[in-house]
Amino acid sequence: MPTLDRHDDVHVLDLGDDENRLHPEFITEANALLDEVEKNPTALVTTATGRHYSLGLDLDWLGEHPEERTAYVALVQQFLARLLTLPMVTVAAVPGHCFAGGAMVSLAHDLRVMRADRGFWCLPEADIGLPFTPGMSALIQSRLTPQNAHEAMVTARRYGGAEAAERHIVDHAVPAEEVLPTAIALAKAHTGKAGAGLGTIKARLYPQVLQALRSAEI
Repeated sequence: MPTLDRHDDVHVLDLGDDENRLHPEFITEANALLDEVEKNPTALVTTATGRHYSLGLDLDWLGEHPEERTAYVALVQQFLARLLTLPMVTVAAVPGHCFAGGAMVSLAHDLRVMRADRGFWCLPEADIGLPFTPGMSALIQSRLTPQNAHEAMVTARRYGGAEAAERHIVDHAVPAEEVLPTAIALAKAHTGKAGAGLGTIKARLYPQVLQALRSAEI
């Protein structure tokens, strides 16, 4: 489960040391911690302790609860919409694998720092025959270039950190020990921007994406 810490003026949300899948309880816990962050908004870094940033939706749980599919997808999309519009600068510090819904979580941040030498960023939905929802498609296409969005979504290509940086999927690819410090430094440089004004700027940047994420259409 996620935990919250603070490095000087920067909130650091650790997603955990496992696969960090977006189980309903995981999202509930993460939202509660974001409530704490928003009480004193400065800047936010999300990271993970283990070899995965996040492997996305909890498909095992979904397979056991098919009747909750619509509600579950709506919960995930609301979480993505919240991250996208948090009233502070957000940085994803990706220490390893970042797949599917986890990759979308990273895209909902303002900036991304990824480990250069190990781990992949990937949207594997085409390989498993799982279509993107309209909201997820809108998010991906809003944050990647058309060429990169097409390749990532259609071919399910796995991008290492250096290649992800070259294609502007992430902003920086650095050695493992520099991932979190780099993300914190980036976030700290923007703490003065936090507030309702920045939240409004973000919301007006992505009105169609937010409408699609908040829709019940799956």
